[in-house]
Amino acid sequence: MRSDNMALSAVQDAIGLGAAKADTAYAGMESAIEVVKEIKAKLVAAREPGVDKTKIQEEISQLQDQLKSIAESASFSGENWLQADISDGAGAAASVTKQIVGSFTRDSSGNVSVKLINYELSGSTILFDIDPTVGGPKLGILDKNYTVTTGANVNLDVNINGEVRNYNVAAYSIDQILGEQAAGATVDFDGNAVEISGNQGILDDGFYVKIDGSNWVKANQSDSDTGGQEAAYVNGTNYYTVDTTNAPTSTTVGYTVAGDNAITIATNTPATTLDEMIQVVDQALGDMTSAAAELGSIKMRIDLQEDFVSKLSDALDSGIGRLVDADMNEESTRLKALQTQQQLAVQSLSIANSASESILTLFR
Repeated sequence: MRSDNMALSAVQDAIGLGAAKADTAYAGMESAIEVVKEIKAKLVAAREPGVDKTKIQEEISQLQDQLKSIAESASFSGENWLQADISDGAGAAASVTKQIVGSFTRDSSGNVSVKLINYELSGSTILFDIDPTVGGPKLGILDKNYTVTTGANVNLDVNINGEVRNYNVAAYSIDQILGEQAAGATVDFDGNAVEISGNQGILDDGFYVKIDGSNWVKANQSDSDTGGQEAAYVNGTNYYTVDTTNAPTSTTVGYTVAGDNAITIATNTPATTLDEMIQVVDQALGDMTSAAAELGSIKMRIDLQEDFVSKLSDALDSGIGRLVDADMNEESTRLKALQTQQQLAVQSLSIANSASESILTLFR
């Protein structure tokens, strides 16, 4: 039992080391979250018309460098829980398990074992994926590629005599929409002006709208109505034909927060692109908040285990004492009795000595 208690003492040291690692990672994650919040605020500020986007980009670049510095610095005892190699180089995750000695146990059969606390470093818990073995995509929260889909639910914004109406192209056919408009009304479709004249209009090449609930109109310019297709829209010499085979494809854009394809703005960066970047940063911020919550949970578990092992060690000390240490109350009482007996013996000898001296005086 004494040797087991010594082992528990070593466990306490190991738990203290693990607690320091978790505390370091948690502090780094909290700092990184604040930096990403700043990046989000800068991107929102860049949406303001007339603002100098190049100056904002300078600040964003410094914040992105700060994120890398935080991740690199969040290391304790040679371990870093904010950056690791978690990919196999081909896009698949290969998480790393960090282990902390949690307890030393002995069962009823006398078998001993060391219990561990596990923490997974994965794409949902680390900030940067470092050194991919084959050169595949990185999977960290800040260096993985977030994709934003645009154009999936674009609306028709119709302005007639100062009154603005909104139509979702997935819910209305173009015939229904045009039937409600007066000749010469202006329709703005995702930034592209379309002049309406009766049931005719001008569409940009590659422009899609739904014409009858199931078929899509594609603006495909040609000199004439070819292939027997319906000429849905005509602009004097150019025909726009109905394409019933292709649905509109959404544009997918990928960004990272601070990785190889990090968000970058310039003077001519359009508002729609800024919105995409804000969406990406907000998504990364949500992932970081979840990672911080997971780190907080492992921190709490380590603290609870440290407190439990300390109490367990104290209980073992007390149990060993009950088995092998003397009962001090009993031993104290026994010592007092022996001391009393000794005093009585001394007193008896003193009385006997006095009596013998008195008898000797009779013979003088």
